Amino acid sequence: MDYEKFISESSKNRKSSAIRAISGYLHQKGMISLGAGQPNSSTFPFAGMSMTLKTGETLEIDHELFSRSLSYDMTPGLPHLNEWLCELQRIEHKPPVGFELTIGTGSQDLITKAFDMLINDGDSLLIERPTYTGCLSFLKGMKCDLADIDTDANGIIPEALESMLANWPASNPSGKKDQPRPRCLYTIPSGGNPTGVSATLERKQAVYKICQKYDVLIIEDDAYYYLQFGTKRTPSYLSLDVDGRVLRCDSMSKILSAGLRLGWITGPKVLLDRINMHTMVTNLQPSGVPQVMAYTLLNKWGYDGFFKHIDDVSAFYRQKRDEFVECLDRRMKGRAEWVVPTAGMFVWLRLLGGIKDSYDLVMTKALKENVLAIPGVAFMPQGETTEYIRVSYSSVSKENMDEGLRRLAKVIDQEAEENGTPIAVQNPN
Repeated sequence: MDYEKFISESSKNRKSSAIRAISGYLHQKGMISLGAGQPNSSTFPFAGMSMTLKTGETLEIDHELFSRSLSYDMTPGLPHLNEWLCELQRIEHKPPVGFELTIGTGSQDLITKAFDMLINDGDSLLIERPTYTGCLSFLKGMKCDLADIDTDANGIIPEALESMLANWPASNPSGKKDQPRPRCLYTIPSGGNPTGVSATLERKQAVYKICQKYDVLIIEDDAYYYLQFGTKRTPSYLSLDVDGRVLRCDSMSKILSAGLRLGWITGPKVLLDRINMHTMVTNLQPSGVPQVMAYTLLNKWGYDGFFKHIDDVSAFYRQKRDEFVECLDRRMKGRAEWVVPTAGMFVWLRLLGGIKDSYDLVMTKALKENVLAIPGVAFMPQGETTEYIRVSYSSVSKENMDEGLRRLAKVIDQEAEENGTPIAVQNPN
């Protein structure tokens, strides 16, 4: 593929740091470094580190690795962890074409750098409606427009994507007639945030084919990939990528620890080189200590142990999902509509009772009843009002799920009454 046409002018103008460019040589045997301004590690007060797991087992971090983690290191991440994750990608996704991998300070660090690399001022980005509010907040600060694509219970609707691209610029949501057709699609294919829905393999295949036809790159933001509830995980876009048009983002946040702030991006070398160059001139590298913590644990587990852990984590959230759906059936029937999620942590509720705008209901009335949710407008690319809200079951006890939904039901009933469309359901005891 010709990647030059995808790379933004700001990314093309970015030059690598001369200091960071030599970081790969610092740990080469026999190398005498008079170039890098490395602080002398003998002045650091930390001598070693161990971790106690919930199993009771204690893991000692290798002394040499721990010492290395306290200093500046390579921009794509600790080589030991980077290669472990590369092999994980080969085992799990079996990418049809060559790839490289870069570790970042959480996957959002890498996603936003990908946006910066691919979007010029005045461009338009293909994006799902609704989509993750964190990325929307970043994109609103860029001088670009968002071409939002309809989704349903199975992810992006291929016909909507095809129509948007085939009829551009007449189909352009911004109304601009001189705007170039979008070159990039941002998607959350598993356990979507906020919808909780997952794209089927058939949908992914159809979307990928359309992206081939119109030469569109795919940013696959798949933080919830390992939280799928079925017996077999749906193959990723990376696993379908015969062209090298997928940038796949993964995260440790949902499977090891959110506070570690570790994510990784997989894709073509040309594109990852640009992301690494961005890191060189901003945060330099992912933090060393979280990387050696993660590597020590993953190396101890091996891939079989990792997948056993993933099975346990997904089973935990599947049970949470089942408990929450039971509470939804009891408290929300007649008050809302929803799709039962097959992955992730969220349910996207469409409020009934004549409610057209959920913002005040959530941010004022529900707060007074001591229950939190997120108004749907936060996830709408064009910022339009909506009757939807996002609720999460990830960290709530079953008792509090039921009580929280009872409080929310009370607010919906009051709002429906004011709208002249009272809810015709009986509150359970």
